[in-house]
Parts: sequence; structure tokens; C-alpha cells
Amino acid sequence: MATADIHITEETHHDGHEHDHDHHGNFWTTYVFSTDHKMIAKQFLISGIFWALIGGILSVIFRLQLGFPEAQLDWLKPVLGEWITPEGKLDPEFYLALVTMHGTIMVFFVLTAGLSGTFANFLIPLQIGARDMASGFMNMLSYWFFFVSSVIMFTSLFIETGPASGGWVIYPPLSALPQAMNGSGLGMTLWLVAMALFIVSSLLGGINYIATVINLRTKGMSFSKLPLSIWALFLTAVIGLLSFPVLFAAALLLIFDRSFGTSFYLSDIYINGEALPNQGGSPVLFQHLFWFLGHPEVYIVLLPALGITSEVIATNSRKPIFGYKAMVGSILFIAILSFVVWAHHMFVSGMNPFLGSVFMLLTLIIAVPSAVKVFNYLTTLWRGNLRFTPAMLFSIGLVSFFISGGLTGIFLGNSAIDIQLHDTYFVVAHFHLVMGSASFFGMLAGIYHWFPKMFGRMMDAKLGYIHFWLTFVGVYMVFFPMHYIGIAGYPRRYYSFTNYDVFNSFSDLNMLVSIAAIVTLAAQFIFLFNFFYSMFRGRRASANPWQSNTLEWTTPIEPGHGNWPGEIPTVYRWPYDYSKPGAKEDFIPQHIPFSMTPESNLPHENDLIKLEGDNDVEVVKVDEKK
Repeated sequence: MATADIHITEETHHDGHEHDHDHHGNFWTTYVFSTDHKMIAKQFLISGIFWALIGGILSVIFRLQLGFPEAQLDWLKPVLGEWITPEGKLDPEFYLALVTMHGTIMVFFVLTAGLSGTFANFLIPLQIGARDMASGFMNMLSYWFFFVSSVIMFTSLFIETGPASGGWVIYPPLSALPQAMNGSGLGMTLWLVAMALFIVSSLLGGINYIATVINLRTKGMSFSKLPLSIWALFLTAVIGLLSFPVLFAAALLLIFDRSFGTSFYLSDIYINGEALPNQGGSPVLFQHLFWFLGHPEVYIVLLPALGITSEVIATNSRKPIFGYKAMVGSILFIAILSFVVWAHHMFVSGMNPFLGSVFMLLTLIIAVPSAVKVFNYLTTLWRGNLRFTPAMLFSIGLVSFFISGGLTGIFLGNSAIDIQLHDTYFVVAHFHLVMGSASFFGMLAGIYHWFPKMFGRMMDAKLGYIHFWLTFVGVYMVFFPMHYIGIAGYPRRYYSFTNYDVFNSFSDLNMLVSIAAIVTLAAQFIFLFNFFYSMFRGRRASANPWQSNTLEWTTPIEPGHGNWPGEIPTVYRWPYDYSKPGAKEDFIPQHIPFSMTPESNLPHENDLIKLEGDNDVEVVKVDEKK
């Protein structure tokens, strides 16, 4: 039969990797210093879950201060120690440290490493038909650089002077002068060292992801047949490779200013009436360098979530994804535009108004490919045979946040409006919805969807539904009121509003936000129980529980190192042949030849059957030479 001959070719084509899937090792090489991309993905995932819990707890602590400014917090003294004042209040400087660490942890350690590190590692080899990443050793190094970075960042939470306190954007001069405040000392130094190691980890991973997608696709897996999840992860790696070195340079110059007396970011600084010798530097330079990474970073965390959502929605709508080429084009367009819109974060920095208008135009243009993605999601869902799995619900939740948060981005993209709203809770609400919550929901959708492939077991669906609804309602209860109080002028980064009579009318709303934040965090413990219990005691998964088309479901239920025990399947079709007219079932996996589905083939697909035969002739010639 045609397929058998072609598979022989695949076996010879991949025989250089045959030793991989016979790999066996001890505990350390299997679970700790593993070079198997699936184990490394699980390491990133568990680390990301740990950091998400830490970041969520920090946010609840400072929300207690904001929602209940008169409350006594002495009960936190065993945990926070001297950061609770003798009066039973949260120390004002520690409040800023909490905000700083919450932002850093959620953006970098959860949504960059936890999301991209998990799913790029797990899905790329499985969905493109590769034994492993291009370099297993480099892949292992990328995790361990991240782990060391995590240890240093976590350690900074416990030092006497407190963790970094300059905001997660660490603007100078607060971050450049160790004597500026407690959190500008050792805590800031540890922050910079941890971020330098984190960037090295991201670059090692990104190079690996790009090399793997370009070089290790199985036979027949052209770029036009890649799942949208792989397109998103591939272009995310490209964005990271181009933008993270800029943040590394910015951090390096900041270390020079802090420790070696340079003046890249410092000029005309007075402390306690005494002039510092620094001259000629500009703190705005740091803003340009930071946001040149900072805005692509939005899409480094968002694009993987959008790619996961495409996969989950198509699978659970039982429909072909609508507008595949438009979706790929929109991802590519977003990746390009993400590099030329960074200064919309700096409309209030005193930039030339003409330059501001250029960035405003580019910012509004980036709404177009985002709208294309939303349109394609909605039209894929429209009249689909929807299956509301927990993964599907979280994907639909992502689309909801992407729409509601994206609409407020149009407001903030206008420089005249942004100048009024930039330092208010309106901005906090916008980026938490469109970037933070949407990406987090994409991550959860991916965990629920690929958990059976990761661990060979099913997560409990009922607990998943409870987790979704509590989290979905909780997120809107937290961030929707912030739009309203932001428009009313409620400033962000303030420790307390009790001395401002004009804000007293919003105290109840602020309290509601804090209560919703506590409930939303509590809901995540349902997920934690479901995740770890199901890992060991969950119902055994079948080989393809979601009846999906992509290649990862052709591996054994729990694939070993090397993924496929025999030859790697050849790819014949795109990944979204769902509910095809005339087909015997409502899904046709990518590795099924057109010669086996004559009843559902389109005219041009019948023409491809001939090529399958041509491949057979080629195979025979190769075998005869042997």
C-alpha cells in the first residue's frame, strides 16, 4: 500500500534519531536534568504554577491595603515581619515592592516562561513531527537558567531592605540610585541579576524553537500545514530573539550607573540637597530601551495564548478554522508592528507631539490584525457543533477579554486621551484584561486541553467548570470597575486614598475589587487540587480524547523520549479537516493520505493522490539501491 512505502522512507529519513526513543536514564537524567522536551515543558509548567501562586498572593496583600485601608493587618506579621508597621499597617515602601514584584513575576516568570516555555517545548516537536528539539542540551540549559533566575528573584523577597521597589518597569532614577530608598539597594541588584539570567534563558529557548520549526519538520509538513499554535510559538520566539537583548543592554547600563559611576540615565540629581556628580544622562533613554522590549513582550505573552485558542476552538467547534491564511497573516503583521509602537507607553514623557502622532497612528493600525483574529474566532464558533470542555470555556473567555480589553486600547492609543488616563486605574484595567487575563486564560486552556498528552490522565471536568466560572466572573469583577474609577481620575500606584476626600465616594467600589481579587485567587486552589490530584489519580486518558487532527495525538498515550516508537508519520493535509462533507467521521488527522478518504476529497485533493504514488516510486528506487 502507498502509505506503508512512504513510512519506510520516513524511517530511513529519521534514522539518525533512532537512538533517541530507546533512551532510558536514572532519576536525575529523567526528571531533573532531562533533555526530553516534554519533561522540560513540565518543569516550566510546574515552575510557572508556583510563580503564579506567589504573584497572586502578593496582589491580594496589596489589594487588602487598597480595599481596607483602615483594617489591622497584624495577623500578617508572622509572614511579613517588620513590613507590618507597629500600627498594624502595611509599610508604604513595601507596598511599592509588592506591586513591583507582582508585575515582574506575572509578566516574565508566569506568562513568558510558564506559558511560552511550557507550550513551545511541549508542542513544537510533537506537532511538527520531530523526535525532540534541535538541541536537547541547550533546551535543558534554558530551563536551568530560568530556575537559577527564579531562585535569585525569590530570595530577594526575604532580604532585610526588601525586594526591588521601582515598579516592574524599574525606571531610573529610583532604580539607578541604591540610596534612593530601601528597595533600591540589594533588592534591585538581585532583580537585575535575576532578569539577566532570565533573558539568557529566553534566548536559549527561542533559538532552539526557531531552529526546530525550520529544520526538523516531518515529511510533508510544509509551513502551510503547520497548526496555528506552532505559527504563534514560532513567531513569538522570533520576537523574543530580537527584543530581549535590548532589555539586557538596558539592564547592563543600569548596573553600570548603579555600581561604576557612569551616567547613562542620571543627570542633575540632588539627594538631601546635595548634588550628585552625574551629568549628561537621560532617564527617558531607559524608557525607550525598556519599552522596545516592553511592547513586543505584550505579544510574547499573548501570541502563544492566541495560538492555543485557535487550536482549542477549532477542535471543539468541530469546524475548520475560519481564514487560516488570514490568521497566519495577522500573527505575522502583529509580530512586525509590535516593534514600532513602543513609544505609546511614553506619551506622558514629554516627547515631541509629531513623534507622538506617528506612534499613535501605528498603535491604532495594530488593532486591525487583532480584529482579524477576533473575527476568525467568532466565525469559527458560529454555527459550530460546540463542545464546552473546560479548555473551550477558557478559550472563549480569552476571546471575551481580548475584545473588551482591546476596545479600551483604542482609547489609550490616542495620545490626547492617554495623557489624561495614563496614570489612572483605567490603564491597569486595560492591560490586565487584554494581556494578563487573556494570556492567563490561554495558558489554562492549554493545560486543560493537553493535560491528557502530558500526563496520560484526564482532569476532572466538573472542577474545571467551577474553576472557569469563578475565575471568569472574578476577573471582570476586579477589572471592570477599574475602568470606571480610572475615568473618574483614580490614580494608580497610590498606597492609600484616605487623605483625599474626592476619592471617598469610590471606597466601596475599591472594596468590591479587593473582595473579588480574594475570591479569584481562592478559585485557583480548585485548579491546583484538580491539577495535582489528576496527575496521579485522574481517569486514564484515551489516545485521542478530543478527536483532534494534529500529530501529537498519533504518539502513544504517554510518549517516551523520541515521541514515536517507530517511524514518524508523514503529513498529507492541513490540521483543520473537521466535519468535512462526505467524511466517515467528523475529523481526519493530518497523517491520513488523501487516497484513504476518496469520499470527502475536493477536486484538487484528488490530484494529490498521484503525488503519493510518485513518492512510492521514489521509495522503491531508494530501497533497491540499498
